[in-house]
Amino acid sequence: MRNRRRLVPLLAVSITATLAPALVTSTATAAPSAFSPSSASPSAGKGALDRYAKQKPRWKRCEAAAPAEFRCATIKVPLDYRAPGGERIDLAISRIKATAPGKRHGVLLSNPGGPGGEGLYMPLSMAESLPASARQKYDLVGFDPRGVGRSSPVSCGLEPEEEDWLRPYKEETFDDDVAWARTFADKCEEKAGDVLPHLTTRNTARDMDLLRAVLGEKKISYVGYSYGTYLGAVYTQLFPRRADRFVLDSAVDPERAWRGMIQWWAQGAEPAFDRWTGWAAERSERYGLGDTPKKVEGAFWDLVARAGEEPIDLDGQLVTGDDIRSGMRAAVFSPHSATEAFVELKKAADGKPAATEKLKAFTGAEARETAGAAVETPADNVSASFWAVVCGDNSAAWSRDPESYRRDAIADKGRYPLFGDFASSIKPCAFWDRSEERATEVNNKVTSLVVQNEWDSQTPLPSGQALHRQLKGSKMVTVLGGEGHGVYPSGNACTDGAVNRYLLTGRLPAKDVTCKATAESNAKARQNQQEDVIPGSPLPDRAPDRF
Repeated sequence: MRNRRRLVPLLAVSITATLAPALVTSTATAAPSAFSPSSASPSAGKGALDRYAKQKPRWKRCEAAAPAEFRCATIKVPLDYRAPGGERIDLAISRIKATAPGKRHGVLLSNPGGPGGEGLYMPLSMAESLPASARQKYDLVGFDPRGVGRSSPVSCGLEPEEEDWLRPYKEETFDDDVAWARTFADKCEEKAGDVLPHLTTRNTARDMDLLRAVLGEKKISYVGYSYGTYLGAVYTQLFPRRADRFVLDSAVDPERAWRGMIQWWAQGAEPAFDRWTGWAAERSERYGLGDTPKKVEGAFWDLVARAGEEPIDLDGQLVTGDDIRSGMRAAVFSPHSATEAFVELKKAADGKPAATEKLKAFTGAEARETAGAAVETPADNVSASFWAVVCGDNSAAWSRDPESYRRDAIADKGRYPLFGDFASSIKPCAFWDRSEERATEVNNKVTSLVVQNEWDSQTPLPSGQALHRQLKGSKMVTVLGGEGHGVYPSGNACTDGAVNRYLLTGRLPAKDVTCKATAESNAKARQNQQEDVIPGSPLPDRAPDRF
């Protein structure tokens, strides 16, 4: 019953001489670049990239319903940066100009997460969330990453049921799951095999630098959420001299991209589950789940067992015990929401009327048509672009032996009973082609600000701490008690103030900052969770199977 959702959005100084060396050559601390003397001619690459950098975007109103100042254009980028004279693909870009040209500092790019999240409409929400003083200083620039949305969207020709990828381990269904993963990879190879190897984070970072050059900027500033933190970190590694003010919100650990990050969903859920049982026990008179954490835990697993034998009927949708485990994995990071949802689920299991609006963790949210849906993209574009990155960034992280996934799923279900088998079982990457490049080792001193909630279901706190360690020039803002995936803006003066000061002045805090969540900021996070919206993003793209 894990429903798939089609997610759609809402509605110059010439420096080309320096572009090609920046794109062609990685830094000494970066993973080996595709542009090494043994793999490409730097001079030939420079000439071809110069031609890309000289493009003049033809800006036009993005759509009639959008504000007049919100402008869109399309530029071309190389499919393969090792052969920039070859096939070209589209990069859809957008911009809202700074409101005070005399105070303008530069451009502020943004990414909403994913991989596979469309970013073209990010400037609209950034214009609403940034303080007026920041709007005076920055051109707000958005883009759909390569292969996504309006940027030459990729498709694998998948059926909706084939996109359902978080599958619990069961001995009797594991062979079918292996066959599904193999078929998924085969369909992607057949339909998009010439494109998939180039839909990687490293190439998206190169696109960002090409966009920087097209816009006539020496540097870019950036706000990235979730997967967008990894994209931002890779950019700082490849182009450290081009990075200005980088805000990395709800961070990915580059060393765990990407199998390890998916497994972290299971590891991070266990302490959140324990916190939830304690929270609910303290409120036993109100919720009736038990007056000790042990009793609350027992009530949970009793319902999982019951639903495993007889699924719970929620308005025609059958919820199994595995669906309960999967739904609670993300829900427990907000104990209030998790408790209310679980109470209603118990009512439904007992044949009593239940408040279905509180049960989205188990039923899934409905897809919503929005003003940006006029341009069609393939129905499976989110999934196809997601797996292109998750498999293609670092194929070495994925075993080629299906039996190793069986062993890991069994072991991790024991270690992390809520979600361990979902996270560790077979995935399409087991049958994906090898990566064109090795994964990026992030290890630099570029200044940046890492922002992280303590209770984040998609990128747990240790993940943000790991990125902070690898970005040696960074400072970190930690929100103790903070719930939800995505921090800025939250209405919390401590966290919002730290980010705003950095964007406005370029000065990082003197030391790491610890803020305390407020009742208001956590309530806002719960509302965002219910609406599947990340703060600062117009995308309903906070599904529990994405970053």
